[in-house]
Amino acid sequence: MMHGSRSTAVIVLLFLGALLQGQGAYAFHSGRSDECKECHGAGSASSLRGSDESSTCLRCHMAPAGARWPVGYYIATNDRDLRKGMPPVQLTPGGDFGYLKKDYVWTSPDGRRGSSSGERHGHNIVAIDYGYEPDKTNMTAPGGAYPSSILSCVSCHDPHAKIATDTGARGAYRLLGGVGYEPSSARGLAFTREAPVAVAPHDYNRSEASTDTRVAYGKGMSEWCSNCHARIEGNSAADKYGHPVGAYARLTAEVISNYNAYVKSGDLTGNAGTSYTSLVPFEEGTDDTVALSQHAKKDGSYTRGPDFRSNVMCLTCHRAHASGWDTSARWNMTADFIVYKGMYPGADNGSPAEQAQGRTEAETKRALYDRPSALYATYQRGLCNKCHAAD
Repeated sequence: MMHGSRSTAVIVLLFLGALLQGQGAYAFHSGRSDECKECHGAGSASSLRGSDESSTCLRCHMAPAGARWPVGYYIATNDRDLRKGMPPVQLTPGGDFGYLKKDYVWTSPDGRRGSSSGERHGHNIVAIDYGYEPDKTNMTAPGGAYPSSILSCVSCHDPHAKIATDTGARGAYRLLGGVGYEPSSARGLAFTREAPVAVAPHDYNRSEASTDTRVAYGKGMSEWCSNCHARIEGNSAADKYGHPVGAYARLTAEVISNYNAYVKSGDLTGNAGTSYTSLVPFEEGTDDTVALSQHAKKDGSYTRGPDFRSNVMCLTCHRAHASGWDTSARWNMTADFIVYKGMYPGADNGSPAEQAQGRTEAETKRALYDRPSALYATYQRGLCNKCHAAD
């Protein structure tokens, strides 16, 4: 009894500590001069409290060991909790950087060996103090010239900018750098595109087991991504570099109809009022942050799908930080099914190796943000079909 009580107390204290630290991060980046010492210490402005930029960021933004819940502004699960068969914990819309350290291997019945290395699961930030290393495959950003050896949190986020409010009334969305942004570690690589317009609900780091966390993306996300991935900008259907994205990729009437009707494989009985899923988000084609703030919900109170103003963007299919899948995808794009025989594929539930791909059922479910498999067809194919209805 006493031992159990002490264990419960420790868990509660860990949770409260994580919650308070997350709340503290929300009040941070306000532009106050007394905040400087939290990153720079007592030394000169050029010194950092971590060995590098990302290590300094992760001092506050990595979850403490033992944190078993998604909380606040944590964007990475602690290394001590990344055990074999256990998924990362944090569920921000951008994804958990812990997936960069999750390697999966499997062998199919015919003897073929497959793998999904952590390196391919997202943006490979460099944070030496926490074991995050540069991308060993791509020396520069695909489609651009940004060196992977200096990729860090501040490559995208301006730590000295003021954070936006929940209504997007001031500051840049997620402190993303705008035109002219050029961290000291990347001189000569100044951004040429403005930060995107978007609004997120306040409590966005959460399980989506019951309702989606809807970030209301307005406009400019893919254009902003082109600061580093230049060749993606302005894609047309014939562009050899990939899927059309951005303002040039307005959803066609057919795609809008497919999105709004698609419920799951074999079920096209949906409607525009309830069709939204955060696994396939879209831009609304507006910079009206007041209107967007009315759409940024976590309680399922706004689930309307796209209309003629909407467009596909990079984050329609990918997460900004990392995910459980290759290329930081929102779902597994390299397996035939995301649900197999009514279950999420797992090496521990008898699913074929080419479907489970080395993951446990719990890992697959967590990478889909805890959604019940019952939401989908018994044999659910990939969510490209949300727009293209080809399954």
